[in-house]
Amino acid sequence: MDLMIEDLMEEVVERGGSDLHLSAGLPPYIRINGKLTPTDHEPLSPEGCQRLIFSMLNNTQRKNLEQNWELDCSYGVRGLARFRVNVYKDRGTYAACLRALSSKIPSMEVLGLPNIVRELSEKPRGLILVTGPTGSGKSTTLASMINNINMSRPEHILTIEDPIEFVYEPIKSLVHQRQIGEDTKSFANALRAALREDPDVILVGEMRDLETISLAITAAETGHLVFGTLHTSSAAQTVDRMVDVFPPEQQQQIRVQLSNSLVAVLSQTLMPKLNPKPGEFGRVMAQEIMLVTPAIANLIREGKTAQIYGAIQTGGKLGMHTLEMVLAKLYKEGSISFEAAMSKTSRPDELQRLIGTGPAAAQPPGSRPGGYAGTRR
Repeated sequence: MDLMIEDLMEEVVERGGSDLHLSAGLPPYIRINGKLTPTDHEPLSPEGCQRLIFSMLNNTQRKNLEQNWELDCSYGVRGLARFRVNVYKDRGTYAACLRALSSKIPSMEVLGLPNIVRELSEKPRGLILVTGPTGSGKSTTLASMINNINMSRPEHILTIEDPIEFVYEPIKSLVHQRQIGEDTKSFANALRAALREDPDVILVGEMRDLETISLAITAAETGHLVFGTLHTSSAAQTVDRMVDVFPPEQQQQIRVQLSNSLVAVLSQTLMPKLNPKPGEFGRVMAQEIMLVTPAIANLIREGKTAQIYGAIQTGGKLGMHTLEMVLAKLYKEGSISFEAAMSKTSRPDELQRLIGTGPAAAQPPGSRPGGYAGTRR
Protein backbone atom coordinates (compact mmCIF):
# COMPACT_ATOMS: atom_id res chain seq x y z
CA MET A 1 0.00 0.00 0.00
CA ASP A 2 1.39 3.40 -1.02
CA LEU A 3 2.45 5.79 1.73
CA MET A 4 -0.04 8.67 2.11
CA ILE A 5 0.88 12.24 3.05
CA GLU A 6 -1.77 12.15 5.80
CA ASP A 7 0.02 9.16 7.40
CA LEU A 8 3.26 11.13 7.58
CA MET A 9 1.49 14.18 8.97
CA GLU A 10 -0.11 12.06 11.67
CA GLU A 11 3.32 10.65 12.55
CA VAL A 12 4.74 14.19 12.88
CA VAL A 13 1.94 15.21 15.27
CA GLU A 14 2.14 11.99 17.33
CA ARG A 15 5.91 12.33 17.76
CA GLY A 16 5.70 16.03 18.64
CA GLY A 17 7.64 17.06 15.55
CA SER A 18 7.80 20.56 14.10
CA ASP A 19 8.84 19.86 10.49
CA LEU A 20 8.57 17.10 7.88
CA HIS A 21 11.12 16.90 5.04
CA LEU A 22 10.42 14.98 1.82
CA SER A 23 13.31 14.28 -0.59
CA ALA A 24 13.90 11.78 -3.38
CA GLY A 25 16.38 9.04 -2.45
CA LEU A 26 15.91 9.50 1.30
CA PRO A 27 13.30 8.43 3.84
CA PRO A 28 11.06 11.21 5.17
CA TYR A 29 12.77 13.17 7.97
CA ILE A 30 11.07 14.75 11.01
CA ARG A 31 12.50 17.54 13.18
CA ILE A 32 11.79 16.79 16.85
CA ASN A 33 12.85 19.27 19.55
CA GLY A 34 15.13 20.96 17.02
CA LYS A 35 16.88 17.75 15.85
CA LEU A 36 16.38 16.13 12.42
CA THR A 37 15.54 12.41 12.66
CA PRO A 38 14.97 9.95 9.78
CA THR A 39 11.73 7.96 9.89
CA ASP A 40 11.57 4.17 9.50
CA HIS A 41 10.01 4.42 6.03
CA GLU A 42 11.77 3.31 2.87
CA PRO A 43 13.66 5.95 0.86
CA LEU A 44 11.30 7.80 -1.48
CA SER A 45 11.66 7.37 -5.24
CA PRO A 46 11.49 10.60 -7.32
CA GLU A 47 8.01 9.53 -8.49
CA GLY A 48 6.88 8.62 -4.97
CA CYS A 49 8.14 11.93 -3.55
CA GLN A 50 6.37 13.91 -6.29
CA ARG A 51 3.15 11.93 -5.72
CA LEU A 52 3.16 12.78 -1.99
CA ILE A 53 3.80 16.45 -2.71
CA PHE A 54 1.27 16.81 -5.53
CA SER A 55 -1.43 15.13 -3.43
CA MET A 56 -1.49 18.36 -1.32
CA LEU A 57 -1.77 20.76 -4.29
CA ASN A 58 -4.69 21.97 -6.36
CA ASN A 59 -4.40 22.58 -10.11
CA THR A 60 -3.51 26.27 -9.74
CA GLN A 61 -0.77 25.48 -7.21
CA ARG A 62 0.67 22.75 -9.48
CA LYS A 63 0.74 25.21 -12.38
CA ASN A 64 2.49 27.84 -10.23
CA LEU A 65 5.04 25.27 -9.09
CA GLU A 66 5.78 24.14 -12.63
CA GLN A 67 6.23 27.75 -13.74
CA ASN A 68 8.24 29.08 -10.75
CA TRP A 69 9.88 25.85 -9.43
CA GLU A 70 9.00 26.97 -5.88
CA LEU A 71 5.72 27.21 -4.02
CA ASP A 72 4.45 28.34 -0.60
CA CYS A 73 1.04 27.11 0.49
CA SER A 74 -0.74 25.49 3.42
CA TYR A 75 -2.47 22.14 3.83
CA GLY A 76 -4.77 21.00 6.60
CA VAL A 77 -6.05 17.65 7.78
CA ARG A 78 -9.33 18.05 9.64
CA GLY A 79 -9.03 17.07 13.29
CA LEU A 80 -5.24 16.77 13.06
CA ALA A 81 -3.32 19.94 12.18
CA ARG A 82 -2.49 22.47 9.50
CA PHE A 83 0.88 22.50 7.79
CA ARG A 84 2.77 25.34 6.13
CA VAL A 85 4.24 23.84 2.94
CA ASN A 86 7.23 24.92 0.86
CA VAL A 87 7.93 22.94 -2.32
CA TYR A 88 11.20 23.35 -4.22
CA LYS A 89 13.45 21.56 -6.71
CA ASP A 90 16.49 19.58 -5.60
CA ARG A 91 18.80 18.27 -8.35
CA GLY A 92 15.93 18.12 -10.82
CA THR A 93 13.37 16.44 -8.55
CA TYR A 94 10.73 17.92 -6.26
CA ALA A 95 11.31 18.18 -2.49
CA ALA A 96 9.25 19.76 0.27
CA CYS A 97 9.38 21.04 3.84
CA LEU A 98 6.16 20.98 5.87
CA ARG A 99 5.93 22.99 9.12
CA ALA A 100 3.34 21.64 11.56
CA LEU A 101 0.98 24.28 12.92
CA SER A 102 -1.07 23.52 15.98
CA SER A 103 -4.80 23.54 15.26
CA LYS A 104 -5.23 25.06 18.72
CA ILE A 105 -3.70 28.49 19.29
CA PRO A 106 -1.60 28.22 22.48
CA SER A 107 -2.30 30.74 25.23
CA MET A 108 0.31 33.18 26.47
CA GLU A 109 0.52 31.20 29.72
CA VAL A 110 1.33 27.97 27.86
CA LEU A 111 4.02 29.78 25.85
CA GLY A 112 5.47 31.30 29.00
CA LEU A 113 5.19 34.85 27.64
CA PRO A 114 5.72 37.65 30.19
CA ASN A 115 2.78 39.85 31.26
CA ILE A 116 4.09 42.77 29.21
CA VAL A 117 3.26 40.84 26.01
CA ARG A 118 -0.40 40.64 27.06
CA GLU A 119 -0.33 44.37 27.85
CA LEU A 120 1.09 45.09 24.39
CA SER A 121 -1.77 43.19 22.72
CA GLU A 122 -4.18 45.49 24.57
CA LYS A 123 -2.71 48.66 23.03
CA PRO A 124 -5.20 50.61 20.89
CA ARG A 125 -2.76 51.59 18.12
CA GLY A 126 0.86 51.52 16.97
CA LEU A 127 3.34 49.09 15.40
CA ILE A 128 4.44 45.94 17.28
CA LEU A 129 7.13 43.75 15.68
CA VAL A 130 7.99 40.14 16.53
CA THR A 131 11.37 39.25 15.05
CA GLY A 132 13.80 36.36 14.94
CA PRO A 133 15.24 33.71 12.62
CA THR A 134 13.08 31.18 10.78
CA GLY A 135 11.66 28.62 13.21
CA SER A 136 11.91 30.84 16.29
CA GLY A 137 8.18 30.76 17.06
CA LYS A 138 7.27 34.24 15.74
CA SER A 139 3.98 33.04 14.20
CA THR A 140 2.94 31.32 17.43
CA THR A 141 3.70 34.38 19.58
CA LEU A 142 1.72 36.59 17.19
CA ALA A 143 -1.18 34.11 17.09
CA SER A 144 -1.45 34.15 20.89
CA MET A 145 -1.49 37.98 20.88
CA ILE A 146 -4.10 38.18 18.10
CA ASN A 147 -6.25 35.54 19.82
CA ASN A 148 -6.06 37.47 23.09
CA ILE A 149 -7.63 40.42 21.25
CA ASN A 150 -10.19 38.08 19.63
CA MET A 151 -11.24 36.76 23.04
CA SER A 152 -11.36 40.08 24.85
CA ARG A 153 -12.77 42.88 22.68
CA PRO A 154 -14.96 43.60 19.65
CA GLU A 155 -12.46 44.56 16.95
CA HIS A 156 -12.12 43.99 13.20
CA ILE A 157 -8.95 41.91 12.81
CA LEU A 158 -7.47 41.63 9.32
CA THR A 159 -4.53 39.28 8.67
CA ILE A 160 -2.36 39.19 5.53
CA GLU A 161 -0.32 35.99 5.45
CA ASP A 162 1.84 33.86 3.15
CA PRO A 163 0.43 31.32 3.77
CA ILE A 164 -2.32 31.41 6.43
CA GLU A 165 -0.97 29.50 9.43
CA PHE A 166 -3.39 29.67 12.35
CA VAL A 167 -7.12 29.87 11.64
CA TYR A 168 -9.03 32.15 14.03
CA GLU A 169 -12.63 31.40 14.97
CA PRO A 170 -14.38 34.73 15.63
CA ILE A 171 -15.13 35.04 19.36
CA LYS A 172 -15.60 38.71 20.25
CA SER A 173 -13.84 40.06 17.15
CA LEU A 174 -14.65 39.93 13.45
CA VAL A 175 -11.69 38.19 11.75
CA HIS A 176 -10.78 38.19 8.06
CA GLN A 177 -7.72 36.29 6.83
CA ARG A 178 -6.19 36.91 3.40
CA GLN A 179 -3.60 34.62 1.81
CA ILE A 180 -1.01 35.85 -0.68
CA GLY A 181 -1.53 34.14 -4.04
CA GLU A 182 -5.12 33.15 -3.30
CA ASP A 183 -6.92 36.18 -1.83
CA THR A 184 -4.48 38.94 -2.81
CA LYS A 185 -1.45 39.30 -5.08
CA SER A 186 0.96 40.90 -2.62
CA PHE A 187 1.41 42.20 0.94
CA ALA A 188 1.54 45.78 -0.40
CA ASN A 189 -1.70 45.39 -2.41
CA ALA A 190 -3.51 43.89 0.58
CA LEU A 191 -2.21 46.56 2.99
CA ARG A 192 -3.21 49.36 0.64
CA ALA A 193 -6.71 47.88 0.42
CA ALA A 194 -6.81 47.18 4.17
CA LEU A 195 -6.96 50.86 5.03
CA ARG A 196 -10.33 51.00 3.23
CA GLU A 197 -11.69 47.88 4.97
CA ASP A 198 -12.28 49.44 8.40
CA PRO A 199 -9.79 47.30 10.37
CA ASP A 200 -8.85 47.92 14.00
CA VAL A 201 -6.02 45.37 14.04
CA ILE A 202 -3.82 44.38 11.07
CA LEU A 203 -1.36 41.47 11.01
CA VAL A 204 1.27 41.65 8.25
CA GLY A 205 2.82 38.19 7.93
CA GLU A 206 6.16 39.47 6.64
CA MET A 207 7.53 42.98 6.13
CA ARG A 208 10.05 42.28 3.42
CA ASP A 209 10.10 45.33 1.10
CA LEU A 210 10.00 49.13 1.11
CA GLU A 211 6.35 49.46 0.09
CA THR A 212 5.06 46.99 2.70
CA ILE A 213 7.12 48.59 5.50
CA SER A 214 6.03 52.09 4.47
CA LEU A 215 2.34 51.11 4.36
CA ALA A 216 2.58 49.30 7.75
CA ILE A 217 4.08 52.42 9.37
CA THR A 218 1.37 54.58 7.79
CA ALA A 219 -1.36 52.22 9.04
CA ALA A 220 0.06 52.42 12.57
CA GLU A 221 0.28 56.22 12.35
CA THR A 222 -3.36 56.49 11.27
CA GLY A 223 -4.72 54.82 14.41
CA HIS A 224 -4.50 51.07 13.72
CA LEU A 225 -2.78 48.40 15.82
CA VAL A 226 -0.36 46.74 13.40
CA PHE A 227 1.60 43.52 14.04
CA GLY A 228 4.46 42.47 11.77
CA THR A 229 7.50 40.20 11.54
CA LEU A 230 11.10 40.60 10.37
CA HIS A 231 14.01 38.18 10.27
CA THR A 232 16.21 40.22 12.61
CA SER A 233 17.86 39.09 15.84
CA SER A 234 17.69 42.22 18.03
CA ALA A 235 15.63 45.35 18.55
CA ALA A 236 18.40 47.68 17.36
CA GLN A 237 18.99 45.58 14.24
CA THR A 238 15.24 45.67 13.54
CA VAL A 239 15.17 49.48 13.54
CA ASP A 240 18.26 49.63 11.30
CA ARG A 241 16.79 47.10 8.86
CA MET A 242 13.55 49.04 8.48
CA VAL A 243 15.36 52.34 7.93
CA ASP A 244 17.98 50.89 5.56
CA VAL A 245 15.29 49.61 3.17
CA PHE A 246 14.61 53.23 2.19
CA PRO A 247 16.81 55.44 -0.03
CA PRO A 248 19.13 57.80 1.92
CA GLU A 249 17.04 60.90 1.25
CA GLN A 250 13.99 59.27 2.92
CA GLN A 251 15.71 57.71 5.93
CA GLN A 252 15.44 60.67 8.30
CA GLN A 253 11.70 60.95 7.61
CA ILE A 254 11.27 57.19 8.28
CA ARG A 255 13.20 57.50 11.57
CA VAL A 256 10.79 60.22 12.66
CA GLN A 257 7.76 58.16 11.61
CA LEU A 258 9.12 55.05 13.36
CA SER A 259 9.86 56.97 16.55
CA ASN A 260 6.20 58.04 16.63
CA SER A 261 4.52 54.78 15.57
CA LEU A 262 6.69 51.93 16.91
CA VAL A 263 5.39 50.56 20.23
CA ALA A 264 7.63 47.53 20.86
CA VAL A 265 10.01 44.99 19.32
CA LEU A 266 10.07 41.40 20.61
CA SER A 267 13.14 39.53 19.29
CA GLN A 268 13.05 35.83 20.07
CA THR A 269 14.88 32.56 19.62
CA LEU A 270 14.27 28.91 20.58
CA MET A 271 16.74 26.51 22.24
CA PRO A 272 16.66 22.87 23.35
CA LYS A 273 15.44 22.52 26.94
CA LEU A 274 17.58 20.56 29.38
CA ASN A 275 15.76 17.48 30.70
CA PRO A 276 12.19 18.29 29.59
CA LYS A 277 9.51 16.46 31.57
CA PRO A 278 7.08 14.17 29.71
CA GLY A 279 4.47 16.29 27.93
CA GLU A 280 6.54 19.48 28.18
CA PHE A 281 7.78 21.43 25.18
CA GLY A 282 11.28 20.24 24.29
CA ARG A 283 12.40 23.80 23.57
CA VAL A 284 12.44 27.01 25.55
CA MET A 285 12.11 30.56 24.22
CA ALA A 286 14.34 33.52 25.01
CA GLN A 287 12.94 36.93 24.10
CA GLU A 288 14.50 40.39 24.03
CA ILE A 289 11.85 43.03 24.71
CA MET A 290 12.20 46.69 23.73
CA LEU A 291 9.41 49.14 24.58
CA VAL A 292 9.56 52.50 22.84
CA THR A 293 9.89 54.99 25.69
CA PRO A 294 10.46 58.73 24.99
CA ALA A 295 14.20 58.11 25.45
CA ILE A 296 14.27 55.22 22.94
CA ALA A 297 12.04 57.18 20.52
CA ASN A 298 14.67 59.94 20.66
CA LEU A 299 17.48 57.45 19.89
CA ILE A 300 15.51 56.15 16.87
CA ARG A 301 14.82 59.69 15.64
CA GLU A 302 18.49 60.69 15.94
CA GLY A 303 19.81 57.47 14.37
CA LYS A 304 21.61 56.43 17.58
CA THR A 305 20.52 52.78 17.42
CA ALA A 306 23.84 51.61 18.94
CA GLN A 307 22.62 53.08 22.25
CA ILE A 308 19.30 51.16 22.22
CA TYR A 309 20.86 48.09 23.89
CA GLY A 310 21.92 50.19 26.90
CA ALA A 311 18.44 51.70 27.15
CA ILE A 312 16.90 48.19 27.22
CA GLN A 313 19.38 47.15 29.96
CA THR A 314 18.15 49.96 32.21
CA GLY A 315 14.44 49.52 31.39
CA GLY A 316 13.77 46.48 33.58
CA LYS A 317 11.10 48.19 35.70
CA LEU A 318 9.06 48.82 32.53
CA GLY A 319 9.27 45.17 31.43
CA MET A 320 12.28 45.44 29.12
CA HIS A 321 15.19 43.01 29.05
CA THR A 322 18.02 42.11 26.70
CA LEU A 323 18.43 38.67 25.16
CA GLU A 324 21.57 38.15 27.27
CA MET A 325 19.64 38.81 30.50
CA VAL A 326 17.11 36.12 29.58
CA LEU A 327 19.76 33.63 28.43
CA ALA A 328 21.67 34.08 31.72
CA LYS A 329 18.46 33.62 33.72
CA LEU A 330 17.50 30.44 31.81
CA TYR A 331 21.02 29.03 32.25
CA LYS A 332 21.07 29.75 36.00
CA GLU A 333 17.65 28.09 36.35
CA GLY A 334 18.98 24.99 34.65
CA SER A 335 16.62 25.27 31.66
CA ILE A 336 19.34 25.48 28.98
CA SER A 337 22.98 24.49 28.66
CA PHE A 338 25.89 26.93 28.66
CA GLU A 339 26.64 25.94 25.06
CA ALA A 340 23.05 26.63 23.96
CA ALA A 341 23.13 30.06 25.61
CA MET A 342 26.44 30.97 23.98
CA SER A 343 25.25 29.79 20.57
CA LYS A 344 22.36 32.30 20.59
CA THR A 345 24.14 35.43 21.74
CA SER A 346 25.89 38.04 19.60
CA ARG A 347 27.43 39.49 22.78
CA PRO A 348 29.32 36.55 24.37
CA ASP A 349 31.35 38.78 26.72
CA GLU A 350 28.19 40.39 28.10
CA LEU A 351 26.53 36.98 28.56
CA GLN A 352 29.57 35.59 30.39
CA ARG A 353 29.58 38.67 32.63
CA LEU A 354 25.93 38.06 33.55
CA ILE A 355 26.49 34.34 34.12
CA GLY A 356 29.78 34.80 35.97
CA THR A 357 33.12 34.44 34.20
CA GLY A 358 35.80 31.80 34.73
CA PRO A 359 35.60 27.99 34.85
CA ALA A 360 32.41 28.05 36.93
CA ALA A 361 30.53 29.55 34.00
CA ALA A 362 30.97 26.42 31.92
CA GLN A 363 29.88 23.97 34.63
CA PRO A 364 26.36 22.52 34.68
CA PRO A 365 24.04 24.84 36.65
CA GLY A 366 23.18 22.17 39.20
CA SER A 367 26.84 21.85 40.24
CA ARG A 368 27.29 25.54 41.11
CA PRO A 369 26.26 27.35 44.29
CA GLY A 370 22.90 28.95 43.75
CA GLY A 371 22.12 26.82 40.69
CA TYR A 372 19.73 23.95 40.30
CA ALA A 373 18.95 21.43 37.62
CA GLY A 374 15.31 22.42 37.28
CA THR A 375 13.18 23.04 34.23
CA ARG A 376 11.15 26.00 33.09
CA ARG A 377 8.18 26.35 30.83
